[in-house]
Amino acid sequence: MVLEIIFGCLAVTFGYTTFNLTRKVERLESWVEEYADRVVQTKTTLDQLDSEGKFEADDEIGVVFEGIKQTIEELNTITEKDI
Repeated sequence: MVLEIIFGCLAVTFGYTTFNLTRKVERLESWVEEYADRVVQTKTTLDQLDSEGKFEADDEIGVVFEGIKQTIEELNTITEKDI
């Protein structure tokens, strides 16, 4: 009888923790997908802004612009990987 009570409590505990962790993982997955979409939108906007290459030609702005583009490319490659 005592063993059945212990197993019952363990089953309830494991069930709750599994449900809770599944909920958290799903929330994080949706956050990653939204973040990946934002990275793609930012890359598209930067490509549109620099369609004529004016930002890359300027010395000070070009360095910052290239740094931003490189960071977005890195984020884009991270978010494109199959998780």
